[in-house]
Amino acid sequence: MSILVDRSTRLVVQGLTGSEGRFHGLRNRAYGTNVVAGVTPGKGGEDVEGIPVFGSVSDAVEATGADTSLVFVPARFAADAVHEAADAGIGTIICITEHVPVHDTMRAYASLRSLGVRLVGPNCPGVLSPGKANAGIIPAPVFRPGVVGLVSRSGTLTYQIGYELAQLGLGNSTIVGIGGDPIVGSSFIDVLELFEADPETEVVVLVGEIGGDEEEKAARFVRERMAKPVFAYVAGFSAPPGKTMGHAGAIISGSSGTAQAKKLALEDAGIAVGTTPTEVAQLVASSA
Repeated sequence: MSILVDRSTRLVVQGLTGSEGRFHGLRNRAYGTNVVAGVTPGKGGEDVEGIPVFGSVSDAVEATGADTSLVFVPARFAADAVHEAADAGIGTIICITEHVPVHDTMRAYASLRSLGVRLVGPNCPGVLSPGKANAGIIPAPVFRPGVVGLVSRSGTLTYQIGYELAQLGLGNSTIVGIGGDPIVGSSFIDVLELFEADPETEVVVLVGEIGGDEEEKAARFVRERMAKPVFAYVAGFSAPPGKTMGHAGAIISGSSGTAQAKKLALEDAGIAVGTTPTEVAQLVASSA
């Protein structure tokens, strides 16, 4: 099955005519993703190497049956693009855009939750189901199909751990980058719940980092609600308090949000925590 995207996904790329949208939209199509449309206001009737471009998401949905949106829209317009996709009936929205104002994300989060629309991101690498579909900027050749679900706040660590798993002969059911902003559309728990229900996923790897308490919440969810084995890695053991490390959400405030605190919470829930990406992959391999 995989989660969020698969061979049946009909993807519309908002911002397809821009440089980033074009590059990754065509790259996703070359991987085998069913990219059915692009959207750029004022450019309806054009195409990008055979992908039709529409002036609005509603026009794209009506003409192509698109059900998933990939957002490559400048930060100041990204929230409007997300709302437009939801209003058009898109069920899953994956927002790659960085630097989206936090208040914009807060409003989008509340609105989409009330509508039952799933938002992944912003500031995320997207979603990949190896061998089926890629919606985002994840370097798909690094990964291979398999039974390991992977959810991460970090893009590059996702790629590294996926590579390490592949080197050990393991593959992934789906890779989900939820993003590193203080507020994101889908939490660890949201994705863990999907993996727990997915028959193709037999084991899960969670990649966290300093800041906030999402890893602690995920630990409680795993302990109380998950039967599948979960492994983890937490980045930022040497991060100094008060410093933002890479992501806007990766900041330690006082004694909370430290890598050590997260590691302890995860281990208390029975989750083995690797000290390096290589060790995480080895832990998963040893359990297979």
